[in-house]
Amino acid sequence: MVQRVSTVAFEGIEARAVDVQVQVAPGLPAFAIVGLPDKAVSEARERVRSALIASGLALPARRIIVNLAPADLPKEGSHYDLPIALGLMAAIGAIPPDALTGFTVLGELGLDGSIAPVAGVLPAAIGANVREEGLICPAACGSEAAWASPDIQIIAAQSLIQIANHFKGTQVLSRPVPKVHEAAASTLDLRDIKGQESAKRALEIAAAGGHHLLMIGAPGAGKSMLAARLPSILPPLSPAELLEVSMIASVAGEIEGGALTARRPFRSPHHSASMAALTGGGMRARPGEISLAHQGVLFLDELPEFDPRVLDSLRQPLENGEVSVSRANHRVTYPARFMLVAAMNPCRCGNAFEPGYSCKRGRIDRCTSDYQARISGPLMDRIDLRIEVPAVTAADLILPPPAEGSAEVAARVAAARDIQLARYAEAGLPQVRTNAEAPSSVLEEIAKPDAQGQKLLRDAAETMRLSARGYHRVLRVARTLADLDGTEKIGRLHLAEALSYRALAEDVRQMA
Repeated sequence: MVQRVSTVAFEGIEARAVDVQVQVAPGLPAFAIVGLPDKAVSEARERVRSALIASGLALPARRIIVNLAPADLPKEGSHYDLPIALGLMAAIGAIPPDALTGFTVLGELGLDGSIAPVAGVLPAAIGANVREEGLICPAACGSEAAWASPDIQIIAAQSLIQIANHFKGTQVLSRPVPKVHEAAASTLDLRDIKGQESAKRALEIAAAGGHHLLMIGAPGAGKSMLAARLPSILPPLSPAELLEVSMIASVAGEIEGGALTARRPFRSPHHSASMAALTGGGMRARPGEISLAHQGVLFLDELPEFDPRVLDSLRQPLENGEVSVSRANHRVTYPARFMLVAAMNPCRCGNAFEPGYSCKRGRIDRCTSDYQARISGPLMDRIDLRIEVPAVTAADLILPPPAEGSAEVAARVAAARDIQLARYAEAGLPQVRTNAEAPSSVLEEIAKPDAQGQKLLRDAAETMRLSARGYHRVLRVARTLADLDGTEKIGRLHLAEALSYRALAEDVRQMA
């Protein structure tokens, strides 16, 4: 007789159903696992054997075969320990044979029979709920699984003995409740930054429309301070966004204590990060920084110091909002709809924009062009807002803190985003949340400027030699500016401001 237990294999954030088939047959004592397992799955034999012995059960002196079907799907990770162990327990009569029917099972076993937390519990629970199954998982992951649905049956146990007692009726395991991680109130506020009013304005526009932003300025001008305060003006994640972000974090094993957080991600990788670290990859095609920043902010400080090939790998995600990771036995797609915020010095010396500065490397224009040539034109073309962040003067520093802080700016950003949500829902595009995500096909309708604005845009497009992508990105920024003003029509002033951010972009691109 073959005992069957349901579990999952992960492809990106999708949990594919896997059938664990356990057979205890006459023959020489052996324990084999087949079905394209990786080393962690193959090692499950010893963990399962020791966990059962610690729980007072001994494997029979018979031939044990475990098949993981479908056999052509790679099986990776330690979460197969628990389904294999429970399948064996059912096969030898330690738990009722039909007890596992209608459950998806995953968890890692300790040698003492304890059940350790594993990655991917949330997508596994969502998949089980779609199949109308319950879930058996580690106790530490129970709160995470409870977010899948209020109706899904969840057994979250600390050990094999608890599961056995639960099925025998001698111990009842209550259903875990979903938890929210209450993040401590941020101490970072825009009020901390003195001066830099134009940079704060650009930060507000970027937050309101989800636009990509590049800040260029001398060292110590406050670029990193501005970026660090961007999360304080962004709205919290919506329920749908929360599930998307949490599924990626779950697969990456970055959910602490099973509690989700409504705060948008803010990722800041070092400039030495590899392509696999940024876009995802490795033996198990794990999500990279751009996927972990989904629906949040990816901050790249010292942009030209990144490997140019790594930077160019961002071009597809910036355009499509997803990234495909290919490896020898993997091809998975992760969501990657993030807001790119980058900071850089104008040259390697750092002070090329400062008046009266003499470059130590020779001509300033050559130093600047050589440094900025590390950033490709196509990548520059995908960034909506470029601003110069000048050095803060002593006169700025002695001023009192500004009256307007993050709370006031966040209120305007939230109002503008509400306008965008309503607009795209009415247009039959509920998946579009910000102007930056708006497809080009609808821009002519939703971002059509008035007569004066059209003339300005036409003249500027010819003078600045805007690409088709650049033209549409100017319209998106102008649409956001109108939303911040609460006006339906895009006027000449909105386009003029949007073009001013693009003008610096064209200057930088030409230098590169």
